[in-house]
Amino acid sequence: MGLRGEAAIAGQALADAGLVLQDLDGLAVNGAHFNEASAFVPAVVAEYLGIKVSFAEVVDLGGTSAVAMGYGAHSNSYGAPEAEFDIPYGHLGQNTGYAMIAQQYAHRYGYDPAAMARIAVDQRSNAQANPQALFHGHPLTVDDVLASKMVADPLRLLEIVMPVAGGAAFIVAASDIDRNCLQRSVTIRGCGEQLDFKSPSYARDMTVTQIAAAARRAFAMSGLNPADMHMAQIYDCYTITVLLSLEDAGFCAKGEGMAFLREHDLTWRGDFPLNTHGGQLSFGQSGTAGGMSQLIEAVAQIRGCAGERQLRKHDTAFVSGTGGVMSEQGALVLTGA
Repeated sequence: MGLRGEAAIAGQALADAGLVLQDLDGLAVNGAHFNEASAFVPAVVAEYLGIKVSFAEVVDLGGTSAVAMGYGAHSNSYGAPEAEFDIPYGHLGQNTGYAMIAQQYAHRYGYDPAAMARIAVDQRSNAQANPQALFHGHPLTVDDVLASKMVADPLRLLEIVMPVAGGAAFIVAASDIDRNCLQRSVTIRGCGEQLDFKSPSYARDMTVTQIAAAARRAFAMSGLNPADMHMAQIYDCYTITVLLSLEDAGFCAKGEGMAFLREHDLTWRGDFPLNTHGGQLSFGQSGTAGGMSQLIEAVAQIRGCAGERQLRKHDTAFVSGTGGVMSEQGALVLTGA
C-alpha cells in the first residue's frame, strides 16, 4: 500500500479516536513493504503527513509488528544460515517451516486433522457475521478442509492464510488524551515480546514457541491470567500457529491442544471466542498488516461495536502476534476502561 492509502487509513483511525493529525507526537511504521522509501521511512511518512513528531520507529517483526507497536525465502543473501543450509534442500518460505513444526508436534503429542480443521471452520463461521471478511457468505465444513489440497504435510490449503490487499492503523495515547474518544476506551494492561531464531531449523524446540515468554510477561504486567479473558484474538497464519499459541499462552497445557479444540466452541457464540472477525484465515491477511486485524477486532469487541458478532462478555482480550516462522512473538492483554 502506498502513502496515499496509508494516510487515508491514518485519518480514519484519528477520527475514530476523536483526534486530529496535529495531535500525533510519534510514528511507528511497518517499513518492510513500504513502496515509496527503503530508508528514512518515518521521515518520509512525517513529511507526507505534514507533521512533527518526537518519536519515530520502523518496526520489522513481520506478523507481530502490530502487537509490537502497542515469495520464497526471506534470508536468501550470501552468509545467512538459511541461504546456506535450508534453501538448497527445498526448505524455503513459510509453508515448509510451519509443516516441519506441525510434524514435530505430531511426533511428540499426536495429531488430529479434524480437530485442527475446527480452527478454520469456526473462524469461517465467525466470518459469516462479518461483512468485511473476505469469505463472508462462504461457509466451511470440516470435510471441506480435509478434502482441500495438501500443500505441505500435514497442512492443507484451507489451513493456510489467505492473502488480500489492504491496510490498517491504530492510535495509542496516554490516559489523559482518551477523554475525547468517541468510543469506550480500551487500555493496554500488559504487553510482552520475545524473539529467538529466524528459521525453525535452529529452534531449540519446535513445539515450544516464544509466545510463552511474551504471554507470561503480558499477563504478569496486567495482573490477570488466561482464565480472565473473554476472548482470544490469536495470530492465525496457519492452524498450527493457533494450536501452539493456545498452549504456550496458557489456555491449555502443552500437548493438550487437540483435546482443547475438540472440547470448545471457538465461534463468537461459543464458550471460547477465538478470532471473532474470522481471523486471517477467513478475514484475510493484508501482508504484515494482517496481524492488525486481531488487535482492531479486540478493540471493537471491548467497545461493544462489533455488530452481529458482538460478544455478550467483552471486557478483556488476549491478542497475539507472530512473525517469521514462529520466530518473533508478541502478546497484549487489553481491557475496557
